[in-house]
Amino acid sequence: MDPVGDKAGFYNSGNARLMREKVMGSLGQKQILYRLITIAAVFGIWQLAANHYHSEFLMPSPWKTMVTLTSVVHDPDVLKNLLLTLKRVLTGFLYAMAIGIPLGFLMGYSKAAMQMLDPLIDSLRQIPIMAWVPLTIVWFGLGDGPTVFLIAFTGTFPIIMNTIAGVQKISGDYYNAARSMGAGPWSIFAHIIVPASLPDILIGGRIAVGLGWMSVI
Repeated sequence: MDPVGDKAGFYNSGNARLMREKVMGSLGQKQILYRLITIAAVFGIWQLAANHYHSEFLMPSPWKTMVTLTSVVHDPDVLKNLLLTLKRVLTGFLYAMAIGIPLGFLMGYSKAAMQMLDPLIDSLRQIPIMAWVPLTIVWFGLGDGPTVFLIAFTGTFPIIMNTIAGVQKISGDYYNAARSMGAGPWSIFAHIIVPASLPDILIGGRIAVGLGWMSVI
């Protein structure tokens, strides 16, 4: 059975990535200048807002924020909490990869699996992440459990979708060529599906890490 392709266009975030790289690449040397202008504009607006409020509590100035940040990063308690957060994000990310990649391979390759699991995946990923907070506290109690669950939950879906996209956009010629040389299902999976879909999986992982940081509570 060849991978199904009915949802390749919907799930494929690689198209957006390629378009962005094409636009950014066309800027050439101006790219750095544009980014510096953006950063300067952000800091300028920030400083204007700080001057407007005249309150370090409501809106500290950029300079005051940088000075405070320098002192804070040397605080042992802050470093301890930062390492704890990194541990939670990494643990949740690993769970998301362990769940999302096999499901993505299965749904991308099997039409039956896509038809059975796609409605469930589409339904779950529409639920706001904050709606899960009370349930996670009930299920896992206080501590690392709720945070790791939320990080893993939010990261699983982009990994699934990008893995599906990576599998579905593989040309059928590769499968036909491998079968003509006597390759079996496991050989095709290891030498065709995994290498060809790896770039999309990495894109999903990058998105999952970002969503994981946003899910830290």
